[in-house]
Amino acid sequence: MRRSSSLSTITILGAGNMTRGIATRALAGGYDVQILARDESEAGTLANELTGSVSTGAFSTPIAGDVVVLALPYDAALSVAGELRDALNGKVVVDITNPVDFATFDRLVTPDDSSAAQEIQKAIPAAKVVKAFNTTFAGTLVAGAVDGQKLDVLVAADDAEAKAAVVSLVEAGGMRALDAGPLKRAHQLEGVGFLHMALQGQLGNTWSTGVKVVGA
Repeated sequence: MRRSSSLSTITILGAGNMTRGIATRALAGGYDVQILARDESEAGTLANELTGSVSTGAFSTPIAGDVVVLALPYDAALSVAGELRDALNGKVVVDITNPVDFATFDRLVTPDDSSAAQEIQKAIPAAKVVKAFNTTFAGTLVAGAVDGQKLDVLVAADDAEAKAAVVSLVEAGGMRALDAGPLKRAHQLEGVGFLHMALQGQLGNTWSTGVKVVGA
């Protein structure tokens, strides 16, 4: 299926496992994918492992997509967003991060009254930031389901059109989008994402579980 809208290309910044997962879902949904990384060779290596229309480049490469996914750890995502501030003007920017203190793994590093998504929005005020994919693990995105169940992707944003664009991406990739409200709800979503990560040790460290809302 080839999408005919102006949102037919998704740009993903980063070349790690979450890029692999989100790119796999986007390609399955008929989107073209552009992968940009600081080391362009890493983007190329990942692209060669994917099936579909994938282009690559460095962070300096012009951004092809109207939807841009920051598939980077929080500190790097915030830094790269600032570096590419002008290029991201008017774009839908998807923040997938959980801003965990990985030195202690016992807290989030963002202010108590904020979130990673809100801090990134401050860094790129002319972009439309959407929180999504922070409660889905990379391997489950590649698989597209957990235990035969569609993945739930919780989506929060202030801009209705930006949220709709991400919902379309989620649903085209065979997942279920749940509207979590305005961008400030990212604070709670990041708590859920952190808890989901923290539970993995007790669940066998398979990182193959999913956060699912049932009965709706």
